[in-house]
Amino acid sequence: MTAFVLVPGAHTGGWIWEDVADRLREAGAEAHPVTLTGMGGGHDGHGEHGGHGEHDEAGAGAPAGTDLETHIDDVVRLIDEIDAPEVVLVGHCYGVHPALGAAGRRPERVARIVYVDTTVPQDGAPALELIPDQALRDALRKQAEETGADGLLPPPAEWQRWGSVAGVPEDALDRLTGLAAPQPLATLTRPLPVPGGAVSELPTTGVLCTANGPGIAMVESLLALGEPRLQALAHPRTGFFEIATGHWPMLSAPGELAAILLRAAAGEGHRLSAAASETPPHLRPFPLDVPEQRRERVERVDLHLPDADGPRPAVLFVHGGPVPAGMRPTPRDWPLYTGYAQYAASLGAVGAMFDHGLHDVTDYERAAEDVAAAVELVRADPRVDGDRVALWFFSAGGLMSADWLAAPPPWLRCVAATYPILAPLPNWGLAGSRFRPAATVRAAGSLPVVLTRVGREFAEIAATVREFLAAAEDCGAAVELIDLPDARHGFETIDRTEHARDAIERAMRSVVGHLRES
Repeated sequence: MTAFVLVPGAHTGGWIWEDVADRLREAGAEAHPVTLTGMGGGHDGHGEHGGHGEHDEAGAGAPAGTDLETHIDDVVRLIDEIDAPEVVLVGHCYGVHPALGAAGRRPERVARIVYVDTTVPQDGAPALELIPDQALRDALRKQAEETGADGLLPPPAEWQRWGSVAGVPEDALDRLTGLAAPQPLATLTRPLPVPGGAVSELPTTGVLCTANGPGIAMVESLLALGEPRLQALAHPRTGFFEIATGHWPMLSAPGELAAILLRAAAGEGHRLSAAASETPPHLRPFPLDVPEQRRERVERVDLHLPDADGPRPAVLFVHGGPVPAGMRPTPRDWPLYTGYAQYAASLGAVGAMFDHGLHDVTDYERAAEDVAAAVELVRADPRVDGDRVALWFFSAGGLMSADWLAAPPPWLRCVAATYPILAPLPNWGLAGSRFRPAATVRAAGSLPVVLTRVGREFAEIAATVREFLAAAEDCGAAVELIDLPDARHGFETIDRTEHARDAIERAMRSVVGHLRES
């Protein structure tokens, strides 16, 4: 018999797992929801296992000195009480830290570790690093410094800052708010003890919640880019499942989550793959044969120059990402972008390409500054007509179109976006930032927007495009939509069809046409 130890995330107790635990028991498994020390809060009592917290008075808070080690002790004690031969540790969000800490002490008892909508902590990293909202992380660090070891973090007023609440019924959300307990800050700021080698060899399963972040397909696309943090996940002992819901699947999809946990315990799950011998998509040839144009590197920008006299209009291409730092070749040398830039030059416009600093989702401020600097450099070049410039954004670079839509300068004749992300994904921590084209398009006025949409888009990205188009329709923005129903994200080097080539030609001719208008 398999015994599931269900470790909750921040501010919550074992009660959050009730529906999942009931379904696991109905399937013949053992289920042990854990209420960690001090996290009893306003718990109304449903018989789950607990640490010292099960004896706390409702709302009394955590005992002095409660930290990550305390919560690790809670999970270890429970493992020691279980007789079942197989123990599967399930950690949601913060809960994966005490789960991993316990696995480090009892690796021989653990058959598998399941990560529910959370990342794999780097060795020694505190749980604070799991919080996607940078401003919230900084505020918590400051609070921890001011309050010391026994500081408490009140339950959030807005759960959305901790993850998408998509799919959570209203009554469950009310209960989440009503039973939430203050989180001891030392549980979030104390580094995770580095697990021993035995833990690194344990089978693992990741459960991805696609309304809160990337699904399996997007993770595989990042893996193909060579993202170093994902390489360890492409291993036969690591499986993946995904659920089309938000950050709290135990509340929004308990039946589906319970079924996934049972399958995970049986060793099922999708295995990530990235064939080392195959040319990665971003290095495959551009699908159009375009005449070769002169290319000149000017500081940080490559100018692909048309065979023409006098200043010419320009198209500045903004690549997607995040692109791992140190990756070679860099995007401005990828065939995809040099192909677009050469194509623009063949039609009489300067094609400009550069590398920006979007190496992580926390880098949008810096990357946006890089875009602005590249724009100024291109416009200042004597071979460019600085009054006729278009900006063309790809994939995650699409968020940086927000600044230009919000206040279009007179020289900006067109914005193009190809399979773009047009609103931050919930777990990126950018909900309150300015990088939200779906909101700023309302200020774009008559600025032409050429949007290439793929029908087989990642679900989480497609939702942002729908949000953008709804806002654009509502405000009457000048959006030209180029649809490719059967194409995928990155279609130029994946779906090398006649329809794909036609879409590239149509988008390019539309953009260049706007540059030629007086």
